[in-house]
Amino acid sequence: MHDRHFDTDKLWADAVLYTRERSPQSFEQWFSGVQYDGIVDGVLSLRAPNEFVRDWVEQHFVPTLSDYLRSQTGWSVQVAWTVGGDLERPVCDGPAPQPVSVRSHARPQFVLDRLDAVPAPSSTRASRTQLREVPPPLALNAKYVFENFVVGASNQLAHAAALGAAGGGGPRHNPLFLCGGTGLGKTHLVHAAAHRIREDRPAARILYVSAEKFVNEFLQALQDHKMNDFRARYRDRCDVLLVDDIQFFAGKTGTQEEFFHAFNALHQADKQIIVTSDKYPQQLEKMEERLISRFTWGLVADIQGPELETRIAILRKKAQLEKIELAADVVLCLAQSIRSNVRELEGCLIRLAAKSSLLGQPIDLEFVKAELAASNVGRVSEQSVEDIQRVVTHHFKLRSGDLLSPDRHKSIAFARHVAMYLCKQRLKCSFPELGRAFGGRDHTTVMSAVRKVEGLRTSSADVRAQIEAIERKLGSLD
Repeated sequence: MHDRHFDTDKLWADAVLYTRERSPQSFEQWFSGVQYDGIVDGVLSLRAPNEFVRDWVEQHFVPTLSDYLRSQTGWSVQVAWTVGGDLERPVCDGPAPQPVSVRSHARPQFVLDRLDAVPAPSSTRASRTQLREVPPPLALNAKYVFENFVVGASNQLAHAAALGAAGGGGPRHNPLFLCGGTGLGKTHLVHAAAHRIREDRPAARILYVSAEKFVNEFLQALQDHKMNDFRARYRDRCDVLLVDDIQFFAGKTGTQEEFFHAFNALHQADKQIIVTSDKYPQQLEKMEERLISRFTWGLVADIQGPELETRIAILRKKAQLEKIELAADVVLCLAQSIRSNVRELEGCLIRLAAKSSLLGQPIDLEFVKAELAASNVGRVSEQSVEDIQRVVTHHFKLRSGDLLSPDRHKSIAFARHVAMYLCKQRLKCSFPELGRAFGGRDHTTVMSAVRKVEGLRTSSADVRAQIEAIERKLGSLD
């Protein structure tokens, strides 16, 4: 192993580019605090201003960097860190295509926003201020627009609310709190709102961040002693704030404090706020009560798993966008097999299309069934709502039609609630679907029943034992 056979600076530059392409948006944020000092005998020397930056980069980026260097050289790469001291040449101090170049004024905006502590000529400061007045680019998915969002009973409130928040008609609620499980369309609606606002108001200063990115920016601002800039960014230089996955703030007291004040400043100025979460505000753990209270000031709109009709429409829309030919029986088979979320439904379609193209086979019913069976997709659908109803009825010694009847006797109602809960958990049915399957009940009734049983399963040992006994019986049917 001889380093002189390689241009180590070029290797490092290529490794940084490779890692940046495969890493989250926080790459530049963290690597602006890292200095590359060379590679000698397979030892990569890096410098960080403190242990916090070192540990974060070590955990999130060094594995990818090392893998790339190893793939190009065959070296067993080791990293030697130096912590402390001034950084003479930070990794991300130059333009993005030249990550190890010497300092340049042609820095991207996210770097400029973090270099106030660096002495600069007054002309540079002026240009810096001018750049900040321009609405920053948004990392939005071009396909996530309202026109591509399929509306059904499970998401129509959230869709209408997002449209109103974007100024597209209807009442505008502020804040708008969108909640629901993974892959149901929350991010799609947030992106769609941002697209619509940008179209209608090109000069609007829109900030779209994940909660994780907000946390990272806050921590970096603390380290760089740039909290004034951070606060100005989220309070003064912002007309619309969109935050994904707010549940990531759980337990982060300092971040919650900072977001609380940003929220207040924007809300008082009537600036639109949209946040998403996988839980209702009241179910958010380790979140300050005053923040939870503010999340409910406007509208809380939940998104549930799509019912069969909506899943069919989603598949047709996705097939149209991707120019995939699908027969009606194929659409129905996929929609019946995949109940959990929109992302899995669309992902399955793309995988089928890719395999069909590679093998030169049409996407017919036989091909789809074989692929679903091979990948175990839809396996839980072999067990039906009727199966669960039958086992629950037998367990509680009820008559076959009791669960579907209007009878509200305590014992029947409890058994009905348990059956609804198990159907939701095991079959991923939507609330409207379950309402129809349990005697035509309203989906809000089903929603309330499922939440009640979820709470009882946690708090009551007797209820937990009964549910586990039923689950064992259901497991024997698989």
